[in-house]
Amino acid sequence: MTTAVDPTLRQRWRRRRWLVAGAAVIVALSALTVYLTAPRPGGLLDPSSTSPDGARALVSLLRDGGVEVIEAGDVAAVEAAARPDTLLVVAQTGHLFDEDVLRRLAAVPGDRLLLGPISRTREALAPHVKPAAATFFGGADPGCDLREAVRAGSVAFGISETYEPAGEDVPVTRCYQGTLVRYVDDGREVTVTASSDFVTNGSLLDEGNAALAMNLAGSHPRIIWYAPQHREAGTESGGASLTDMIPDRVTWIVWQLIVVVVLVAVWRGRRVGPLVAERLPVVVRASETVEGRGRLYRSRRTRDRAAEALRTAALQRMQPRLGLSADATPAAVVAAIAAHCTRHPQSVAHAFYGPPPVTDDELLDLARELDDIERQVAHS
Repeated sequence: MTTAVDPTLRQRWRRRRWLVAGAAVIVALSALTVYLTAPRPGGLLDPSSTSPDGARALVSLLRDGGVEVIEAGDVAAVEAAARPDTLLVVAQTGHLFDEDVLRRLAAVPGDRLLLGPISRTREALAPHVKPAAATFFGGADPGCDLREAVRAGSVAFGISETYEPAGEDVPVTRCYQGTLVRYVDDGREVTVTASSDFVTNGSLLDEGNAALAMNLAGSHPRIIWYAPQHREAGTESGGASLTDMIPDRVTWIVWQLIVVVVLVAVWRGRRVGPLVAERLPVVVRASETVEGRGRLYRSRRTRDRAAEALRTAALQRMQPRLGLSADATPAAVVAAIAAHCTRHPQSVAHAFYGPPPVTDDELLDLARELDDIERQVAHS
């Protein structure tokens, strides 16, 4: 039984409702903070990804500096947002090889910035430059009068290829020994970098990486960031499937052939019977195996695979001596090898990560060079 001095339920709610409201506000703010600060995984150079390979940090810096950054998810969004005063940043080209998509991107107005493009994308969007024979290693000075590069200074590109002019009709400015190139064609400014690592979240703080990335991408008040994370087929590239290319009268014949092939496979598979383990009648020497594999490489002219096998084997033998793990970066491998031999780091980088040999003589020279480096490391 309640008395007159006992508080009622309504009075208790009036006294404590502010506490409940305050607790609800704290919970809501905590949930919002967790959502905004939570890591957002994504693909390479994804503008919304906070992973080491993403580009969220650079995009945020550009927006804080007053640059309007438009994140385009497909080529249609690029075409809709493109203007003559806009910079198109093509930041991920691993999926850009469709001819219709590349043709549409080439027709987009405005300047271009290509970050580590594959060969097919570079040929379509920057046709006046081509790969050079030299390999770039690490943080050299700009070596050019390009304002963006001079202000940034030394940049840690890592090991990458270099570019040179594809002809003499258009002058090309080469910086960082050709890792960064720029030319102007029909009033359009095209800039190409052989490496895109310097703009990622994980490498933006190295040397002058942030300065160069901001200078290149922030040169226009409005940019379009296009980093496709999957292949985008063109609308005019003939997206017909295999069944669309089969005539109607031939469809039943094709299905009958498929059934026959399946029946023959089952019939032959039943006749083979279970597998029986047998001992080899002879023991093949290791030298004969090596010679046989070498003859196969030579007959098929697969010098690239032979060079890759030589480089991989040499690195596996030297890693215990150098104290490197199997997942060591190329820059760490080159620096460790150069410290144990008399060769320049660029020479070591070219030996282990350079382009594949074109002739048999170049393959033999590469084998001798790897053997000499391995011998020096072993006796260091």
